Amino acid sequence: MPSGKFSVVSYNILGVDNAIQHSRELYWHIPSFIMDWSYRKKRILLELGLWSADVICLQEVDRFDELQSDLVQQGYEGVYKGRTGGSNDGCAIFWRNKKFSLLQEESIEFQDLDLRHNIAQLCVLQIKQEQGTVGDKRPKGTTKEKLVVICNIHVLFNPNRGDIKLGQVRHLLEKAHALSLEWGGIPVILAGDFNSVPHSPLYRFLKDGMLDVRNYDRRAISGQVERSLRVKQTRVGRWSSTSQFQIQNGGIIHEETSVISQDFSQITEGSCTFEWTSEELVKATGAASTAIIKHNLNLQSAYSSVQGSEETRDSNNEPLVTTYHGNFMGTVDYIWFTEDLIPLRVLEVLPIPVLQKTRGLPSKKWGSDHLALACEFGFSI
Repeated sequence: MPSGKFSVVSYNILGVDNAIQHSRELYWHIPSFIMDWSYRKKRILLELGLWSADVICLQEVDRFDELQSDLVQQGYEGVYKGRTGGSNDGCAIFWRNKKFSLLQEESIEFQDLDLRHNIAQLCVLQIKQEQGTVGDKRPKGTTKEKLVVICNIHVLFNPNRGDIKLGQVRHLLEKAHALSLEWGGIPVILAGDFNSVPHSPLYRFLKDGMLDVRNYDRRAISGQVERSLRVKQTRVGRWSSTSQFQIQNGGIIHEETSVISQDFSQITEGSCTFEWTSEELVKATGAASTAIIKHNLNLQSAYSSVQGSEETRDSNNEPLVTTYHGNFMGTVDYIWFTEDLIPLRVLEVLPIPVLQKTRGLPSKKWGSDHLALACEFGFSI
């Protein structure tokens, strides 16, 4: 039986500056009062209160002080890491202070690795009711303490730079693995907006632990289709495409919706090869001499591991939709976990017909253009 149960939420809350910057491109059809931060913040905080998670991983946070002020009153502590460069948003991790103690905090500034201005966070948390001596680093198996590494990331969006996306994820996994070993081989949870669709090469890398990048065009690593479809509401309330799109690599449009997912399951490894420059290989794999990228964490997707409804899941049990705006409807957000953790239940995402009834996200009820993901875990030992 699992012990030490705790819940984790991952939520891209749509940064205020990003919402303004992309208003004409992505949110032209959303009423201005819904896009207003004061309105969205109330909806987001209400939603977080409903889920009442023990750990909250947020992306696109550019009003941290405001969120922290409210969440502290609800019993949370939190840490924030802003993106480098000219952007004002970043990532934040909050934890319920009656449940967890923070033992160690780390972050990654990817600009230091020549991998753009994105960032990642890592926190070692310990369940308080299980704790013995706080902060004691002991070999695995010598204590009943329940510790976990929580990782939070917002991967680069640019669909053309799969090399940079892989590099960012690779560095986070390396850091998470090292931190896990430092604390005695403790489990890892990886949450965030990965800007990649299910079963894309980047998804495969996370799941399988290895990828030969020569089998893929770097522009197809994340499976994203930039500006794939623009949707409009017809007179009868259905959503239809205003442009034609040639879908490649097994991509599919789900019936009368604007959902696009890239299905890479039919691609045979080694069936074709692509040229990568030395610079691209260095960014992706860490060395110009190899096209193989690896990681040492045995990762599983929380949602894929918990059976869901056909209305909300794809053929491999991942959510059909975690984000919905004027140019895209699909899945890019995930919660991953390693062995010694058991996913007990997840928060189901909204069915496509429900989303179709809105004018897109954000909406009167939902404060972001992403949907929150949540999973309750238990320790297996």
